Amino acid sequence: MAKILVADDDPGIRDVICFALEREGFSHDVAADGEEALRKALSGGFDLLVLDIGMPERDGLEVCREIRKGSGLPILFLSARDEEIDRILGLELGADDYVTKPFSPRELTARVKAILKRAAVTAAPRDGEERTHGRLRLMADARRVECAGEQVELTAREFDLLHALMRRPAMVFTRDQLMTAIYGGGIHVSGRTIDSHVRNLRAKLASAGCEKVIETVHGVGFRLHAAERT
Repeated sequence: MAKILVADDDPGIRDVICFALEREGFSHDVAADGEEALRKALSGGFDLLVLDIGMPERDGLEVCREIRKGSGLPILFLSARDEEIDRILGLELGADDYVTKPFSPRELTARVKAILKRAAVTAAPRDGEERTHGRLRLMADARRVECAGEQVELTAREFDLLHALMRRPAMVFTRDQLMTAIYGGGIHVSGRTIDSHVRNLRAKLASAGCEKVIETVHGVGFRLHAAERT
């Protein structure tokens, strides 16, 4: 049984979400502010976090940013504002999906199920699949990336992006194709979000000593660089 952490400062909304989750067979715990949400999320034991953006103590975006420094816990954002900037920023920080208030409890639980299903697929062993590119090494079953033997800490989205590129090293991926590889077919994000993931991934790899791993093909998209020069 998956356990969901519900973080929202509105007790009425928490009750609605928890009732909907219980009806679908999920267990749950709650947090009333961002500080409590962060503490409980980092304590472990949860399979997904439903996270409101507008909360006291710490807002949801800050909570997500802190969690993503060391955890791949799936996150579903709630936002009272139907503004693209909130959605884009949340997804760039590593959220898995978002629901805008007011929302249908049935839609929310459907999104929860979809995220958990994707998380189970990406976490499943792949018969020890391992790929290398110069000094870069990706181990799919452990979801681990190393540069010259040293681990590179990536978010779940950054790992999926790199994995897609390394599985098809000669292919030029469009932003839409990378969007599908990272988020699946059930969510649409802007090209700017993909560019942000690529930029962050490049920076982390370069900082670890693996530069020029990802090549930009202007007017098309991205591909693995023909030869890593480090």
